[in-house]
Amino acid sequence: MAGARQAVAGAHRIVVKVGSSSLTTAAGGLDADRVDALVDVLATSRSGGEKEIVLVSSGAIAAGLAPLGLRRRPKDLARQQAAASVGQGLLIARYTASCARHGIRVGQVLLTSDDTSRRAHHRNASRTLDKLLAMGALPVVNENDTVATDEIRFGDNDRLAALVAHLVRADLLVLLSDIDGVYDGDPSKPGTSRIAEVRSPADLAQVDIGSAGKAGVGTGGMVTKVEAARIAAAAGIPVVLTSAVHAADALAGRDTGTYFHATGRRSADRLLWLQHASTPQGSLSLDDGAVRAVVQGRKSLLPAGIAAVEGEFVAGDPVELCDSAGRAVARGLVNFDAKEIPQLIGRSTRELARELGPAYEREVVHRDDLVILNP
Repeated sequence: MAGARQAVAGAHRIVVKVGSSSLTTAAGGLDADRVDALVDVLATSRSGGEKEIVLVSSGAIAAGLAPLGLRRRPKDLARQQAAASVGQGLLIARYTASCARHGIRVGQVLLTSDDTSRRAHHRNASRTLDKLLAMGALPVVNENDTVATDEIRFGDNDRLAALVAHLVRADLLVLLSDIDGVYDGDPSKPGTSRIAEVRSPADLAQVDIGSAGKAGVGTGGMVTKVEAARIAAAAGIPVVLTSAVHAADALAGRDTGTYFHATGRRSADRLLWLQHASTPQGSLSLDDGAVRAVVQGRKSLLPAGIAAVEGEFVAGDPVELCDSAGRAVARGLVNFDAKEIPQLIGRSTRELARELGPAYEREVVHRDDLVILNP
């Protein structure tokens, strides 16, 4: 365990995610003291110039409730977006003022999943974050709730943080909330203990993460955090999951929270976003030969292997690739509009090029824009 925590202390580029509950008062507004306490920890960690930090912060919707006269978080998307529109300005203003005490400039970065699964948008997001860090600023990232629809939302900032950690090639992800780690049962009962480290998903196989009372939180609270930790760990990034009050200990490599060892290697950035942050806009049914070529052979999908098409999508949208039983075996960015595909089904690219022109002598989904879901 000591070696793992030493790796944490030695991390150079770190993504820190903080949840709304760690930034707001009981009434729902921003708590200036809590924000200042977090910023003080981040500033201290950055002070020697040896560490770069990207902050993924929730709190925009919560901050916008009181100014709009809302007593609780609304359930409908339109009012959530309105609250986020008001609250995001308050949130970034609070961070800007708090960081100014340490001479740190803040850069706001708002993302939707659509921004990061498409090649050009993804490249722009990566460039912006890299440049902010190079110029000594603290990037504060949040989901762009004001424009995100149900179809293009990340859904939670824990998952967004894992994907941002991969995007910026972070050495460490720290997930902060009001939860001080994963427990092997109800922490209020005798004999329950904190799980100090997780070496593989098998270590949590007997822990009921999703139930109220288990893992120290209500239903769903810990689920997204553990899933985010698994995404990051599978992409080669270790994770510390702990409470905001232990942020300094987490960044210093002291024994706090639950440490998730990296379990995989880094993959292409966009493919991680495609797998975990995209919402398919349709599906393509493949014949058995195409399934084998795509899944086992890691080949591109050609028109000849398509049996059917469903949904309304345009070129560049994510679609699911399904086998004859309807099971999604892969996801990829399609090169044609849905209305074009029926005339391509089952035909060779050479034949299509002769009849329709050279633009049709290409893959429906290129292997570089494709992830396998069930290998």
